[in-house]
Amino acid sequence: MLRIEKLSTHYGAVRAVQEVSLTVEPGTVTAVLGPNGAGKTSLLRTISGLQRASGGSVALDGEDITRMAVEDIVRRGLAHVPEGRGVITELTVEDNLRLGGLWRRHGAAPASEIYELFPRLQERKAQPASRLSGGERQMLSIGRALMARPRVLLLDEPSLGLAPLLASQIMGLVRHLCETLELAVLLVEQNARSALSIADRGLVLDLGRVVAEDDPRRLAADEGLRHAYLGF
Repeated sequence: MLRIEKLSTHYGAVRAVQEVSLTVEPGTVTAVLGPNGAGKTSLLRTISGLQRASGGSVALDGEDITRMAVEDIVRRGLAHVPEGRGVITELTVEDNLRLGGLWRRHGAAPASEIYELFPRLQERKAQPASRLSGGERQMLSIGRALMARPRVLLLDEPSLGLAPLLASQIMGLVRHLCETLELAVLLVEQNARSALSIADRGLVLDLGRVVAEDDPRRLAADEGLRHAYLGF
């Protein structure tokens, strides 16, 4: 279980995340929504240790990981798929996957497990990642994170730049992974309607603060909230 308590992050004098609290249980998806500049990416970066918290705490299965090094956080079971996918285009698909297991304390998942989830990657495993489509690169970035056998998966804009059909497939995949692997998934997504369709809980940020948290159906039905923050 991932538990965030009054987490805050500053960039100089700017407060990007302001006392955010949330809990993500195994086998569930929590969608973090809001306009550009709301603090969504900063929240994920702070949880995964890429950005230092200025206040509050992050706990994974009861252990405080707030000020741990990034590699130690990965070893404890938290993986972060950043916005923009971040695959190394010069390396092959298989070499990209192997990188995902480097910091796993008890051994990485075999690539064969990832290929079962993503058969398209197996077809291209010897090819450089530069030859993959946008959807395939997103599969590779998620697969690379899964090589570390995480219990918590942070996903930042997984459908960004994808055609609507591919974006829908990626959202369906996230839900499938959550249920089959019992992952606790924290999903940042600009397409609020798509994210709410697969989420168990929704959280809306604005200027770094939580302005709403509720069942996804109730959030989607709130016309004022949709127009002010969700864009549909």
